Amino acid sequence: MIARRGILRSAMAGAGLGVLPGAALAQGTAATWPDRPMRWLVGYPPGGPSDTFARLIASQMAPRLGQNVVVENRPGGGAVLASEAVARSAADGNTWLHVDNGILTYNPVLYARLPYDPDRDLAGVGFIGLFPLYVVVRPDSPWRDFAALVAASRGRAPTYGTPAVASPHHLAMELLKRRSGLAADHVPYRGGPAAMQDLLAGNVDAVMIDTATGTPFIRDGRVRALVALTEARTRLAPDVPTARELGHDAVAYGWQGMSVPAGTPAPVIARLGAEMQRAMQSDAIAPRLRDLDIEYRPQSPAEFQAFVGRENALWRPLIRELGLRLDA
Repeated sequence: MIARRGILRSAMAGAGLGVLPGAALAQGTAATWPDRPMRWLVGYPPGGPSDTFARLIASQMAPRLGQNVVVENRPGGGAVLASEAVARSAADGNTWLHVDNGILTYNPVLYARLPYDPDRDLAGVGFIGLFPLYVVVRPDSPWRDFAALVAASRGRAPTYGTPAVASPHHLAMELLKRRSGLAADHVPYRGGPAAMQDLLAGNVDAVMIDTATGTPFIRDGRVRALVALTEARTRLAPDVPTARELGHDAVAYGWQGMSVPAGTPAPVIARLGAEMQRAMQSDAIAPRLRDLDIEYRPQSPAEFQAFVGRENALWRPLIRELGLRLDA
């Protein structure tokens, strides 16, 4: 059978009926890939959650792929530098991008002159995790629950901190305000730890924080969580109700994943996606996700793309409504 197929291909080629050049190139790339070390670009400094997970996952994927995976940090411009570099890279499966809410969903609305179009220039590979978000206050706060916070805000709007303007935390709180009637004034910080320290110091009334930063504070009782913006109650804070339980249709997460340049051969993307799922469910990574209460849901490349599409439909109109721009 193999010999007959080879004869048939030769005959088709001689008659000008072979596969198109682009398709032939894609097939050739998929057949020999990976044939050299790969790069995983992270648009944030070393040591943060994105960098940490990229290195953990790369260490699990590299042996199975048979090539080294080099994690490169290219911080700057809301991860625009790293995103542009990957979007302009060869679509051969050798350059990966660590993606999140900002890179794929927010940036096209936040920047008028974005040098890449994530909807057109990037293709999803796989999912890393959902980072639950909580509204937290100090233990001595007069607000014992979220209803009390909403009621108090009718007289005086409390302040709330987030890691940055246009972060998932900021947008999640703005969604919650619209769905619950809460009034609150935003105070952006340079990162979640800074916001949490100012909360404990009494300089801000509440903080919208993610599980990666907030877990030790919540677990040790240094803050009180009033509401979770998750679909169901979390392992970290099973006594904390979700916004939906309280009658407010507000679900929001920070999330991370991986993308590659658009046009990467489908077999390469499929292999990357499969190896990524194996890595995420490995003994080296799964316990860390549980410890930080990060929700992992295995997603195929197509499922990840569909997830991003739903996120776009929710958050891009809200960003436009708020009038947020980062390059104005």
